[in-house]
Amino acid sequence: MAAQFDINELHWLLDIVQSIDVGVVVLDRDYRIEVWNSFMENHSGLSSAEAAQRSLFELFPEIDQDWFSRKLETAVLLGTRAFTIWEQRPYLIRFNSYQPITGLADAMYQNVTIMPLRNPRGEADHVCLIIYDVTGIALNKRQLEAANLQLREQAHRDGMTGLLNRRYWEQSLEREFARYQRYETPASLVMFDIDNFKPINDNHGHQTGDEVIREAARVIREHARETDYAGRYGGEEFVLLLPDTSLQGAAQLAERLRQAMERLIVEHLEQRVSFTISLGVAQFSEEMSSAFDLVAAADSALYQSKQAGRNRTTLHTSDDT
Repeated sequence: MAAQFDINELHWLLDIVQSIDVGVVVLDRDYRIEVWNSFMENHSGLSSAEAAQRSLFELFPEIDQDWFSRKLETAVLLGTRAFTIWEQRPYLIRFNSYQPITGLADAMYQNVTIMPLRNPRGEADHVCLIIYDVTGIALNKRQLEAANLQLREQAHRDGMTGLLNRRYWEQSLEREFARYQRYETPASLVMFDIDNFKPINDNHGHQTGDEVIREAARVIREHARETDYAGRYGGEEFVLLLPDTSLQGAAQLAERLRQAMERLIVEHLEQRVSFTISLGVAQFSEEMSSAFDLVAAADSALYQSKQAGRNRTTLHTSDDT
């Protein structure tokens, strides 16, 4: 009677293993498959009969055999469960993802439990793998991380132009100044504003004036390198911090910017507006005691460009201090 009860229990257990929505695989010590439940059948396209006594590594060559063997053998040696999580490895066996949000992930993200199975003699002669589909969890986390990153990025950006806002740009300037003090690496600053911007607003309207600012920002982005810090300093005034750049290198870039702005025609609300910019360029020097001395030097050079008739670039030199 007891034996019959045990047999019934075994049947119930097998029914449960087949019906649960996780992968259950039992391997012998040579990594041959002995149990392959319906979850594994559905996602692999292999029936339990087709998988039986086949090597896991033969059926799924994408598995890193050295890594997985070390993981499994350590679990057997210690007699404890081992785990793999999707953050470290997206999957053990590559299955296609059939989640409702498919399209964000081609493959199923998986967490895996590796569990040694002992025979009546206490020997771990089999190992059970339990494979969990965590695609939904993984994608939600990835989307949340991407959203948080976007929020952090937006917090650093000027809403109108997409350039760095003044606060974040100034923090970047201070970091670059600290790098200059430590390593004596050159860095230069181009500062400019739009000439006669108030008449543009007065004659064409503030919406057109805003479009001029956006177009000026677009030109800056086109000329800036990935390592440069382009920012809107306020109103129609812009800054471009150039790490690892000498005064002469910055002057060349400033002239390219000036010429590009001069050629630009902004079309908005059936109006065509052209404009010019005045620029000041300065480089970190030993005489500077703070990052903002560089801003003051570039601003002084910019003022000279304005005084000399606008639409020109002026370099700040040590004689100007």
